[in-house]
Amino acid sequence: MNWIQRLGYRPFFIRLLHWEYWSFNVVYVPIYIIWVGLCLRARSFFFFAAANPRIRNGGFLNESKKDISPMIPASLHPKTLFFSLPANADRIVQQLQEKGLAFPLIGKPDIGGRGRGVKALAGEEELRAYIRNAFVDFHIQEFVPYKQEAGIFYYRYPGEERGHLSGIVRKEFLTVRGDGVHSMRQLLLKDKRSILQLGPLEKVYGAGLDKVLPAGEDRVLVPYGNHARGARFIDDSHLIDEELTLVIDRVCRQLPEFYFGRLDIRYNSWEELRQGKNFAIIEVNGAGSEPTHIYDPLHSIFFAWKEIIRHWVILWRISRKNHRLGIPYLSTKDGIAMFREDKSWSAKLAAMGEM
Repeated sequence: MNWIQRLGYRPFFIRLLHWEYWSFNVVYVPIYIIWVGLCLRARSFFFFAAANPRIRNGGFLNESKKDISPMIPASLHPKTLFFSLPANADRIVQQLQEKGLAFPLIGKPDIGGRGRGVKALAGEEELRAYIRNAFVDFHIQEFVPYKQEAGIFYYRYPGEERGHLSGIVRKEFLTVRGDGVHSMRQLLLKDKRSILQLGPLEKVYGAGLDKVLPAGEDRVLVPYGNHARGARFIDDSHLIDEELTLVIDRVCRQLPEFYFGRLDIRYNSWEELRQGKNFAIIEVNGAGSEPTHIYDPLHSIFFAWKEIIRHWVILWRISRKNHRLGIPYLSTKDGIAMFREDKSWSAKLAAMGEM
């Protein structure tokens, strides 16, 4: 490998040369003028709150999983218990046992985003550490055993009988495959996506990364379908068909006044998901949802801008229709307060993200 190739494996150049790692503002600033235009046409900078009337702020920011979880059909949602701070670890352990939640479990902040503060809990010691280091209210959720994860973007115009799917992202968890010779750390250093996760992985696994895996053995290092934590996003939007649309539409119509957002789903196989079998909804995201299929490494920034704008227009149309039906927009005062609150939450979540 020559010096130019070696430069390509430095974190700075990995981020610079692959737009999927650019910051939120760098990606969005060039198209903000479109957003401003939609705000002016709606005569509100906070029109999006009308998109999903039953979710706080329409699900744009600061929505509570505690409020959204009961809307999801119980048969399709993993068992979840919510806890407020200050939290008593002994009492939480007892409640989990009483409700039949066994390890492994997943800890998640009640108000979160981009995978911050989400942690797999293999046993009681890790659970107690999570509780001890929690900076915000959180929930403990049973671990869904299905191996596959996808984000499916759904929208339905108010008054229409049927909804639509506008994007599917398949998520490949950060995984290392052993070769019987090199340590996991050495193998991770050969992959640009993995290099960007080495810091967090060192904190979690430490000297465990020096282990040499047998040839062909796969080890999932980050069991979350989150782009910021190393998952590869693959655009599977071409798999949208009538059968899948009917399944997802049937689910989403059970969510009260849900018109726009993304479902994060764990499933066993794609064919079973299309048949409405063996899947679980692990999260519902509202008006602030990104069409995350844009982060497929094969897509250009121009494709991303086109898809973001397309979904903004859909969000605007839905919000306008609901507004005409009497659903209010967020007031300027409340909208400003929402962004201030988000700044406060972000600081706390950033601290939890380091756990």
